[in-house]
Amino acid sequence: MNDVFAPATLGPIMLRNRVIKAATFEGRTPDALVTDDLVAFHREVAAGGVALTTVAYCAVAPGGRTDRHQLWMRPEAVAGLRKLTDAVHAQGAAASAQIGHAGPVANAASNRVPALAPSRMFSPLGMRPMRVPDESEIRQLVTAHAEAARLAEAAGFDAVEIHFGHNYLVSSFLSPLLNRRTDGYGGSAARRARLAREIATAVRAAVGDRLAVTAKLNMEDGVRGGLTVPESLQVAAWLEADGALDALELTAGSSLLNPMLLFHGDAPRREFAKVLPAPARWGFRLAGRAFLKEYPYREAYLLERARQFRRELSMPLILLGGITNLETMRTAMAEGFDFVAMGRALLREPNLLHRIRSDANTRSACIHCNECMPTIYTRTRCVYRPDRTPQPIGPPDEGTD
Repeated sequence: MNDVFAPATLGPIMLRNRVIKAATFEGRTPDALVTDDLVAFHREVAAGGVALTTVAYCAVAPGGRTDRHQLWMRPEAVAGLRKLTDAVHAQGAAASAQIGHAGPVANAASNRVPALAPSRMFSPLGMRPMRVPDESEIRQLVTAHAEAARLAEAAGFDAVEIHFGHNYLVSSFLSPLLNRRTDGYGGSAARRARLAREIATAVRAAVGDRLAVTAKLNMEDGVRGGLTVPESLQVAAWLEADGALDALELTAGSSLLNPMLLFHGDAPRREFAKVLPAPARWGFRLAGRAFLKEYPYREAYLLERARQFRRELSMPLILLGGITNLETMRTAMAEGFDFVAMGRALLREPNLLHRIRSDANTRSACIHCNECMPTIYTRTRCVYRPDRTPQPIGPPDEGTD
């Protein structure tokens, strides 16, 4: 297991090594459908040597997108997704579809559909109240995840990753701060975890043992009153006992309240202020320092939290956060993690893994400036790659065609 470059199994599939391209929203679906640009993005990463590349983000419903330019899973999307998976497979890699519902992170003004939250909230993105789904609507959301997984299988994906992190819908249900329900989906940790467990079980039933099924789970939200490590450990133990998942990818932070806990490194406040439309831009100028906090970058910055999950769980785990060189990868393997996931370093250098394999002393050119974060509103990229120019797809809260 300590050999990063040895083939490894993930549920029912065999991967050529233990390195996964993490889900990083690509900003390449201006009409909510696959483009040649998106295909090229994942082909390049696959050609660079990773075992599995994750397409992000494949919403399970139109209202589950962070804005209306994002891809959502429906029959019309299958042909384009098949083109993408074929391109990835031709490079010897596997493909995973990250499925989920953005919930309170969705932009209702852009989607023209109310954002969903477990309890009454005002959306700072859509500048309007969010809608609270009843139990009947929640069952429909569970079904939507299962149908999205079926469509992913039809499109040739080898795996699906269910989004249980960053205060997207399922993560918001897990949060004691955001979930103040008094029905069967709120209150105790067990009831707040019910939606995650039902979705994981439904997705597994939809794809059987033909696809690998993973979930991206918050270890903690990083906000007062939010999900903590001890509660997340209990949720993870329940998910493991259910047996629906082949692995957990461990993450942290809140896209709604504390995104920098996931990223670490420089907080690109000035860059965000330039790309956000009014009135979000004005609010950001007032609260940007509180929203984009400072977390100094270090290698494997989520490892300390993740160790607690490794001690308590027997299921495969994927380590995310500050994975940029072979030494860090080997450390993760030695500590019992089955896979590592890379994001920003591959935006900077899609062929980084090939370089590492050729020279064990290779260091990533990523400087952890996080200026790639605001580019999700145009075309996600490393701003220091001169061959990558933006192709605007419209502001994130644009309400008219």
